[in-house]
Amino acid sequence: RSPSRGLGDVYKRQGYNMDVVIIGAGLSGLAAAVTLQEAGISVQVLEADAQIGGRIRSVRDGAGTQAVADLGPTWVWPKYQPVVARWLSKLDIKTFDQFNEGNAVITGYGPEPFYQPLPGQDGMVRIVGGPTTLIDTLAERLGSSNIRTGAVVAELCEDGPERINIRLDSGEMITAQRVIVAAPLRVVATTIRMPWAPPSLIKAMQETPTWMSSHAKAVVIYDRPFWRDAGLSGRIASQTGPLVEVHDHTCAEMTPGALFGFVGWSPKQRQSSPGQLRQEILAQLSDCFGKAAAKPLELVIQDWATNPRIVTELDLAQSVNHPEVGPNNLREKYLDGRVQFAVSEVSERSPGLIEGALAIGESTAFYFLETVV
Repeated sequence: RSPSRGLGDVYKRQGYNMDVVIIGAGLSGLAAAVTLQEAGISVQVLEADAQIGGRIRSVRDGAGTQAVADLGPTWVWPKYQPVVARWLSKLDIKTFDQFNEGNAVITGYGPEPFYQPLPGQDGMVRIVGGPTTLIDTLAERLGSSNIRTGAVVAELCEDGPERINIRLDSGEMITAQRVIVAAPLRVVATTIRMPWAPPSLIKAMQETPTWMSSHAKAVVIYDRPFWRDAGLSGRIASQTGPLVEVHDHTCAEMTPGALFGFVGWSPKQRQSSPGQLRQEILAQLSDCFGKAAAKPLELVIQDWATNPRIVTELDLAQSVNHPEVGPNNLREKYLDGRVQFAVSEVSERSPGLIEGALAIGESTAFYFLETVV
């Protein structure tokens, strides 16, 4: 996109700190940032949390260098997700099949557990190194100097017909030509002052659930996937819990072995009895997979409902539903095209999923590039 070359110098002469500021260093924000930077646009990504990745997080090995289990999303479907397939190719990231061979353990559907295979989903694969590999690779391409963590945005306001002022809660002011908001919509609506935003936009943001924000995920790590020796797939389907759904989560290198499960307890119950939750998870796994399951190397519970950068009181008060495609005003351009929203729930393609995050991140960046004067 040759028209964008040299624009950074032009913007600086006009008094901008940055060409584009992106609020949120999740997958959509980083995808937008890399797309813009590769076209010659100067980008600053502001992340309120202490780490990047948004809802993509992982358990790392003892050295902190290798992701061994996912605490957020796990699967992608490149066969049916062309944007994911293209980005995996672009970033040279490999995938491997989700292990699903053997019997699952099914409990709570009768007086005794029973064993039978459960079908997998066609085209479902895992990313080597987990989705964290996407985050790490994008961040490396972007460069650490272009990402700031602990940067809490308090206000977005117009400064004349050309400039957007981004005020941090520290009082620091950053001026940009354009802004991409790539953070959960409900969090933005309740924490960032946007005096230019029409009430209909704020209403739409508040009515858009943040996918997985009230969930908790448990990851249990062992030295090897011993359940496979007994002809078990590592899957559990349970009506009694505390894990209602469990899958084999062993990494591509086959060591360590791992399981992950979705916690069926409510956020209030999880947070009031964390010790009991851990004990009951290990008891459940032991009942299903044998005594070896009671002695993992590590048990990590990621409770997203405790992270105010992800969840709001509204998310906690409502039933959990996968986000549908939201109203068009979430995808409109504001302040003469200088402000857009680009979190995954805004996407018309696979809202809330990795596919949606990549799709909305790059499409927002493309719009900015096509309209640069």
